[in-house]
Amino acid sequence: MQILALLLLLSGLQAPQSQPQPTQPQVQGAESERAARPAEQARPEKEPPEEKPIETKHEIQVNGRSLKLTATTGMMPLKNEKGETEGRVFFIAYVADTNQGLGRRPLTFSFNGGPGSSSVWLHLGALGPKRVKMLDDGGMPSPPYQLVDNEHTWLEVTDLVFIDPIGTGYSRAAKPELGRKFWGLRGDIESVGEFIRLYLTRYERWSSPLFLVGESYGTTRAAGLAGYLVERSGIAFNGIMLVSSILNFQTAEFDKGNDLPYVLFLPTYTATAWFHKRLPADLQADLKKTLAEVERFAGSEYTLALAKGDALSASERTAVVRQLARFTGLSESYIAATNLRITQPGFCKELLRDQRRTVGRLDSRFKGIDEKATGERPEFDPSMAAIRPPYTAMFNDYVRRTLGYKTDLNYYILGGGITGPWEFPQGQFADTSESLRSAFSKNPSMKLFVASGYYDLATPYFATRYTLAHMGLDRSQLSHVSTSDYQAGHMMYIDIGELARLKKDVAAFITSSLQ
Repeated sequence: MQILALLLLLSGLQAPQSQPQPTQPQVQGAESERAARPAEQARPEKEPPEEKPIETKHEIQVNGRSLKLTATTGMMPLKNEKGETEGRVFFIAYVADTNQGLGRRPLTFSFNGGPGSSSVWLHLGALGPKRVKMLDDGGMPSPPYQLVDNEHTWLEVTDLVFIDPIGTGYSRAAKPELGRKFWGLRGDIESVGEFIRLYLTRYERWSSPLFLVGESYGTTRAAGLAGYLVERSGIAFNGIMLVSSILNFQTAEFDKGNDLPYVLFLPTYTATAWFHKRLPADLQADLKKTLAEVERFAGSEYTLALAKGDALSASERTAVVRQLARFTGLSESYIAATNLRITQPGFCKELLRDQRRTVGRLDSRFKGIDEKATGERPEFDPSMAAIRPPYTAMFNDYVRRTLGYKTDLNYYILGGGITGPWEFPQGQFADTSESLRSAFSKNPSMKLFVASGYYDLATPYFATRYTLAHMGLDRSQLSHVSTSDYQAGHMMYIDIGELARLKKDVAAFITSSLQ
């Protein structure tokens, strides 16, 4: 099964098998006396002392005003019931210097996705006091890159804690064989949940209004945490914010027998074709009007055609092929060859094949150049290629020179730190929407904000709408859910205009969640 992620996980490492101990030979004299004291020989290893967090003071300019803040950078140890450290979670927290008081000041925990992604994208792209300076549309600038004051930082309305789950950033399992405990749907939720509990305890924030924000697989985690923490630790959130959401993986897995993704990706294919001017003239006039037409087709005629399978008549097939070609900018011959089922990699490779160009997965506005025009999928994602170098360079510079955290460890931006397979439930698609529904039932005042990008071919906006519509929420809870669509991709905030819109929408959401 192709897991929707921003990386390919490496093959798993098996925990070493315990071996029987050889029988000790009989010894005489002093040797015999030492053999009678096995405790001295098997003295347990002493854990290194806990690393002390680093606090630094900062001041930035936001909309012409000065914003002072305290940054805390460090490691949080995760211990088992015996008090043994099993992992260490790297975090960066920002607390604004206000007169509000910590008990009333909102606190937001933030993480990205993957699985295997660090928190750097939301941190240095949208939320934090600093942001990576990209071109206005989100394209990659020429090096050397720059970090600038983030005039759209969320610190105006909430304190922030950025979490790197085990195997991302600087976070590590205490022993290599313990990594498997954290690398799975359940283990990830439990470990990040324990971090949140510890942070609230150590920094005395139990009385603060609480929020979660996750991006991509981080939305899977956030939904799972909302249900897990209210039940396990009595932690209820005022609001959950999902950026580029994926809760139900059935909506995104192009598996045989699962026709749902073909339907849910179609509007984003249309948006992409519209952006690159590959649609008929009448469809190029108004994007939102065009998308409304495509959504109706996807949810009716197209869904029915796929459901009929081989029973679809020749005339019906011809009509659907013609409509799909009209809505995607692809040729009728290509669509017929796919049996009406256009995959995301196939679309990204095919749309601009005549120009020897591909389009991005995370952000389909971006174009890539492959060595060959042939093939079924692009060689790389040009949208990821545009953002990875600037964010990598700027984080490594910022964490050392500005935050004062010195280490020779490799900061795993995206991949490399998770060395085993990600454990999903066997025999079913991963789905944390039920956990989110449960949190709504147990926490009636909780609110949900969902942000999606029109050009996101990793977590399409129409798939997110489908998941929200199938959560089984009570009608009285529907008013607690708000959504917003942006004219950018998976990381809509790399576009400077959409960054401002996202901040405005989130500020309004947080304010409404506290009323």
